[in-house]
Amino acid sequence: MQPNIALVALPVPLDREFDYQIPDYLSPSIGGRVLVLFGRQKLVGIVTELKNHSDVPVDKIKPIIEVIDEKSLWPESLYNLLLWCSRFYQYPLGDTFSNALPGALRKGKEAKLSASIEWRLTTQGREQLAIGFGRAVKQAKVMHMLERGSLVQHDITTQDVSTSVLNNLAQKGWIESVVTQPHPIKWGSDIEAVADKPQLNTEQAIAIASVNNNHGYHCYLLEGITGSGKTEVYLNLIKPVLEQGKQALVLVPEIGLTPQTISRFRNRFNVPIMVIHSGLNETERVTAWLSAYESRAGIVIGTRSALFTPFDALGIIIVDEEHDASYKQQDSLRYHARDVAIMRANIENIPIVLGSATPALETLNNALTGKYHHLTLSVRAGNALPTTNKLLDVRGLFLESGLSAPLIAEMRKHLELGNQVLLFLNRRGFSPALMCHECGWIAECKRCDAYYTYHHYTREVRCHHCGSQQPVIHQCQSCQSSHLLTVGVGTEQLECQLSELFPDYKSIRIDRDSTRKKGSLEDALDAIRNGEYQILIGTQMLAKGHHFPNVTLVGLLDVDGSLYSSDFRASERLAQLFIQVSGRAGRASKPGEVVLQTHHPEHRLLKTLLVDGYHHFAKEALIERKNAHLPPFTFLTLVRAEANRSDWVEEFLRQVRHILEAHHFFNVGCQILGPTPAPLAKKAGKYRWHLLVQAQKRSIMQQLLRDTKEAIASLPMAKRVRWGLDIEPHDIS
Repeated sequence: MQPNIALVALPVPLDREFDYQIPDYLSPSIGGRVLVLFGRQKLVGIVTELKNHSDVPVDKIKPIIEVIDEKSLWPESLYNLLLWCSRFYQYPLGDTFSNALPGALRKGKEAKLSASIEWRLTTQGREQLAIGFGRAVKQAKVMHMLERGSLVQHDITTQDVSTSVLNNLAQKGWIESVVTQPHPIKWGSDIEAVADKPQLNTEQAIAIASVNNNHGYHCYLLEGITGSGKTEVYLNLIKPVLEQGKQALVLVPEIGLTPQTISRFRNRFNVPIMVIHSGLNETERVTAWLSAYESRAGIVIGTRSALFTPFDALGIIIVDEEHDASYKQQDSLRYHARDVAIMRANIENIPIVLGSATPALETLNNALTGKYHHLTLSVRAGNALPTTNKLLDVRGLFLESGLSAPLIAEMRKHLELGNQVLLFLNRRGFSPALMCHECGWIAECKRCDAYYTYHHYTREVRCHHCGSQQPVIHQCQSCQSSHLLTVGVGTEQLECQLSELFPDYKSIRIDRDSTRKKGSLEDALDAIRNGEYQILIGTQMLAKGHHFPNVTLVGLLDVDGSLYSSDFRASERLAQLFIQVSGRAGRASKPGEVVLQTHHPEHRLLKTLLVDGYHHFAKEALIERKNAHLPPFTFLTLVRAEANRSDWVEEFLRQVRHILEAHHFFNVGCQILGPTPAPLAKKAGKYRWHLLVQAQKRSIMQQLLRDTKEAIASLPMAKRVRWGLDIEPHDIS
């Protein structure tokens, strides 16, 4: 009998699916989209089941308005992964599907590639290549990209090249465009574009052979010190996958790392490479998404959301900088891309490689206990030498915008030798606070329990938590004094100070404020590599993955706050940050030096890192975590709740605690902490509270949450607060 009822998952905050009648003239498919009426609005949902019976009276079941997809939007393996995500992260299935789709497909756009514009060199353009392009850097970039063959417009614009550059080149007669219809592309045996590849060292060769000699699902931790050639290992692992006609997924933690990764991969392989990250517009994103599904892309490089890209024949997954906190989604579907990538590799029965110089303690523990294969790269690639690390005790020293005299002298020495210097300060803006010198009043955000940050260049104060801003305050709002002082140092202030200390050297600041414009980050990185700037000032955007061969000195100005944090992960994050930032120095043949300014040179964490390195620290930290019954030896869930009134949130979480404690599973190695106000107790006008649940086994935690979630959702107070579950949280702010 033909099914006449479709179970549809809708993007609504309800943990259930809905029955809809299937008209005779429509044929929906499981995993495909349909347009339905939900209340007074039309929504795009995903069909999860076709059946002939419903518990809802027939006269109350609405019909499907339109079937958008004739087949599933996802391969079966990826569809099953999304079902698993919904269950594991305790998140509504409809919202899970919605999170995994590009915005255009969420709105009901047809999942079909349209004709694309392909650019190629003309005869006149090839002649111009020999002449050169002078100062027209963008034009030269496009011409050299097309030198190896034609490219679709998407491949060029994802390299931060504007359409106007292409049109200018076309007007000059150097390039021409043709409209091409989409078709599957099968790359041949001539995969590699370069003949003179770097010579592999013994450890790299062993790592590559270890992965290639196994078949099916295996998880590998590639632990390699900074500059040890992990990317070269990735490239060598992807080559045989492409030769088999299969595809590769490469995840990077941030958009800032994609340009150099794309460049490295494009220079190496003669296959179509697609990019997926939040900086793409809807058309670019859906094009990349569908290209992977229809075998028009051999490699997809992207941030965490690229994990849900459908592939025709996925052969390997690589997660670079697997320890990075950016892989954890902090709102809506709070998934961890590394963990979901491992599950995807398991379902697809393919290898996955997790690369890092500073593996997360959870990952390292799995490798040390034999759950993952542990591969190590202990020497720097090429002629690069290990860095010289030292602590600089700044107690009692005068600091000029965070800089001590010994560090300034060290900078001058390196700059006079023609090298570059990188200064790390993870605090953007000019100053983190604006204070009255007369009464001590500090400018606070009215919507958050946080101080305003003063931004000098835009002459405003801004809250970095809720985004609210206002013109700079000139008068104390307590005593009306006009004597206001900036307190603390941010990257803007450091930039101003350096222009006075080193007027003969150019400095560049790279943070979220200076790189808002599309393409500005890549332009800045290119300028650094070309030696246009000698002093680099950066936040975490510069801390990982970048290759600056002329940087010989790295200075960390202020990391003391992490030494005494209440967050049990703070020491791990500081250790990772120190190693990652240190790895920017001495990456070529020049020796590198790392200087860490601190008021606590005696701190055991700093001594361990400098003397024994990250691996020794991590083993000690794992012992401490085990003794303290903390992850990865126990499992946490954070119940987050917020509302307009603090007493509502507190009362709701007290009721949640009673429900959890009444469950029979609770006595099997579970405990609850809270409810307590969140570390940032008020944000964007909402009062925030937390409830922390701890369990000895992941299965117990999952069963406890699964059995009680419906009861929690039915609480009367649940309608007054916004609440959610954060499974295995990485940030408790």
